[in-house]
Amino acid sequence: MADVVIDLIDPKDTALITHLYNQVFRPERDESYFQRRLENRMNPLAMAARVKSEAVGFFVGMERTPRVFFGWLVGVLPDARRMGVATQLINTAADWAQSRGYGAIRFECHNRQRAMLHFGIANGYDIVGIRWDSDRAENLLILEKSLREGVSD
Repeated sequence: MADVVIDLIDPKDTALITHLYNQVFRPERDESYFQRRLENRMNPLAMAARVKSEAVGFFVGMERTPRVFFGWLVGVLPDARRMGVATQLINTAADWAQSRGYGAIRFECHNRQRAMLHFGIANGYDIVGIRWDSDRAENLLILEKSLREGVSD
């Protein structure tokens, strides 16, 4: 596992998120996309992962309900994959959410994103639903993990 440092960043400072997102995902987005998505959200969380001084990954999440924290985006630069960066980002987000009283953390992934699906199952997430993604015209799997020790929601 890489020697990764996870930094909390201000969710309103979307420049780094935009930069990293556009290196990982298509179509590219501009800062206004993230600003609109995060506007008026409860408990937004933004984190950047860095190895030495280089940002190599990011996580963005927000409150879905008062009980569930939603991991909206996680991305790792191609050269930094398979080093545990995403795992450290998501685990840090889960710890953050648990410390703020959330009972569960949730994320969604496309069925073709096998690595993320395997990550979720291997790390105690359950598939709790499916929804249609009209932007990409395909289904998303919804995965959720209880943050209460010994309790299954």
